[in-house]
Amino acid sequence: MNPCNVLHFCVYIRVEGIRKSMERETNEFINDLRRRKPAAQQRLLADYGPMVFRIVVRMVGQTEDAEEVYQDVFVKALTSISTFDERKASLATWLSRIAYNESVNHMRRNRMDFVLLDDNEMETAVEDIPSDHHDDEQAVLLLEQAMALLPTTEQMLLSLFYYENRSLQEIAYITDSKPTTIGSRLSRIRKKLYHLIQQISEQ
Repeated sequence: MNPCNVLHFCVYIRVEGIRKSMERETNEFINDLRRRKPAAQQRLLADYGPMVFRIVVRMVGQTEDAEEVYQDVFVKALTSISTFDERKASLATWLSRIAYNESVNHMRRNRMDFVLLDDNEMETAVEDIPSDHHDDEQAVLLLEQAMALLPTTEQMLLSLFYYENRSLQEIAYITDSKPTTIGSRLSRIRKKLYHLIQQISEQ
């Protein structure tokens, strides 16, 4: 057998072994959660707590409210773990969906600013931030100021896509939408950001 083929085969076997080991560990972890084992519950909080809190605080804003929603997310997750289906989504994506829904519910209960994304926003604009703002601290500052002016749901989509590195499919699952719809919304939000950045820079 060709030495290169032998090497490739050995690497494949090694990678497959690691993948199966990780899969077994994940399955054991989920089973422990379903059995309500304290160690597994603590691990869930430790491993996924920061991610959940980022999602909640991005939508809810206020720290005290965010902490309340954060607790609600994990109470719901731990009590409904039996409904988790790994064939539909990863554990992180499933938790993100709960965090998103609990945040929306909280905002509705408290009549907070909640704006559903629609299909009528910003039909024309240039794709990118103006070139004279590239590669400097001002670009970051302008972007942060512009994002703060967006509705919380739009900020959430940007956060999931750019900061959490979620795919369109994952974001669609989290927000109960379609990948094509999410792609279109992200495109419109980028255009809106461009106009907001222009407006702020001209002030």
